[in-house]
Amino acid sequence: MTQTTNKYTWIAAGLLFAALWASASTATKIGLTIAQPLVIAVVRFGVAAVIMLTYTHLIKGNRLPKGKEWKQLTIYGLLNITIYLGVYVIAMQSVTAGIGALAVATNPVIISFLSVFFLKKKLTGPIVAALLLGAAGVVCAAWPLLGQAAVTAKGLALILFSMLSYSVGAIYFSAKGWNGLPLFTINGWQTLIGGLLLLPFALFNYNTALNHFNSTFWLSVLWLAIPVSIAAVLLWMWLLQRNAVRAGLWLFLCPLFGFAIAAWLMHDPISIYTLAGIALVIGGLVIAQRSTKR
Repeated sequence: MTQTTNKYTWIAAGLLFAALWASASTATKIGLTIAQPLVIAVVRFGVAAVIMLTYTHLIKGNRLPKGKEWKQLTIYGLLNITIYLGVYVIAMQSVTAGIGALAVATNPVIISFLSVFFLKKKLTGPIVAALLLGAAGVVCAAWPLLGQAAVTAKGLALILFSMLSYSVGAIYFSAKGWNGLPLFTINGWQTLIGGLLLLPFALFNYNTALNHFNSTFWLSVLWLAIPVSIAAVLLWMWLLQRNAVRAGLWLFLCPLFGFAIAAWLMHDPISIYTLAGIALVIGGLVIAQRSTKR
């Protein structure tokens, strides 16, 4: 493969990752119009887990987890699926798709900040500045919508809490030894376990009248399960394997794609506050990226 081909492959993979990753909030909002949040989440995780586990064990023949790996998978699934995505889908009832995508983009900054406490990394000025810029960006973009049905303070608090859980999960994953367990296997089992832990809450709150398993429901769920939970994650892993520092640059496009998709499909408003919020979040990501590179 030539250097030019590699360059175009890299760009295509990065753009596709950013677009797919950013589309999750809009797909979730569409699903919420005809189903309860936890119902969407549980079905999504079930579909994604079955596909991934079938591929890793039946097609590739990879080994099953063993010993302490099951405990690690349970903790990771609890943080990364049950709490993070469970709370996220509930929060999306009270925020716009664009705000949801913008909040997700702050994860790298939150991870860098939490690494100070969990991984004993040094707390630096750039990381603090990046965290403050990211938080300010989300609040700025949401400011005109606060108090309206589109965005509530409760929704913002829940979505930021979900980001916190995701960041703790990412740090937990990186700090543990996985004994060569394939990433596809880890992702499949943590998705299944996290979904099963969420199932009792979904059943307890289930209301038949609020759930319509029509084409809109399945389009939303299948999009979240396959292009987002599987394809986007695989693209991200592919980018990380080739250049972890450069891969992080594609996260800068997620807020732009997120608001563009939300404006297109959900008719989310784009104002000067939106643009300022995006600029603040991207500024925080740039600072965090440069600090990490050093």
